[in-house]
Parts: sequence; structure tokens; C-alpha cells
Amino acid sequence: MNKTNAIRILESKNISFDIKEYEIDENDLSGESVAEKIGANQEEVFKTLVAKGDKTGYCVFCIPVNFELNLKKAAKASGNKSVELIKVKELFPLTGYVRGGCSPIGMKKLFPTYIDETAQLFDKIFISAGIRGMQIHINPEDLKSLIDAEFFDLT
Repeated sequence: MNKTNAIRILESKNISFDIKEYEIDENDLSGESVAEKIGANQEEVFKTLVAKGDKTGYCVFCIPVNFELNLKKAAKASGNKSVELIKVKELFPLTGYVRGGCSPIGMKKLFPTYIDETAQLFDKIFISAGIRGMQIHINPEDLKSLIDAEFFDLT
């Protein structure tokens, strides 16, 4: 198993988590595909989206893979009038992660992060481990505390 930055951070903080690895299909990086490959419900697999707000700058949103980010709710959560998702080419230079492998843990900088409130319905949720082909299974409260996030209605 490759130890990603996210995994090293979790281990250093003694936070309980599990890893699920899966085969990567470069033609289908969708979260729905990931959920199927790891045998999880789509509602408990969360994708990490990076946006830029008109007032506060960059912010991160974690939502279930089978939902779309509601930009109005995202703006409200982050204290902006509007937010816009960044372009894929901006993702790696900004976060250190690639599309399909973006984790809310261990980005180059800790951006304000918002997790969809439905995460609280589960004992554990899946998030990217920071590379394609690997997911972290973690308690949402532990994730919230680690990255100083807030739960919010985002979908």
C-alpha cells in the first residue's frame, strides 16, 4: 500500500481509519464508479470539490458522489455571494492532488472546508486517500475535527 500524505497525517494524529483499494479506470473516474468498486452506497462515498468564492477565496466542499454541489448553498456556507468550481488544470498546483484523487486531508494549504451534513448519518464515510485507486473510511466527526471543517447542507 502506498502511504499518501493523507494517510501519514491520520496516522500521526492516531485517528482510526480503514483503507479500501480499487482498480482505476482512466475512462471513468466518477464517484459512482468508485462506490460500486468498493462495494459502498453512493451516499456514504464523498467527493472533494475545490471552489473559489468571490469574497473568501478558495474553499473545499465534500459531498456524496451521487449529488451535485448546490453553488448557492456552497456560497452561503462559505460566506460568499458566489462560488465557482476551479478548473481541473488548477487542481494539482493548488492542492497537490489530481482529479479523481483529491482528498480533503493534506492539501498544500488548509482551506476552509465544508462537509455535506448527510455525512453525520453514517458511522463512517469514504473520502479519497489522495491518489486514484484508494479510499479512506473514516468517522465524519474525526474528519471534521482534523481539517477544521463544518457540516452544512450543500446539495
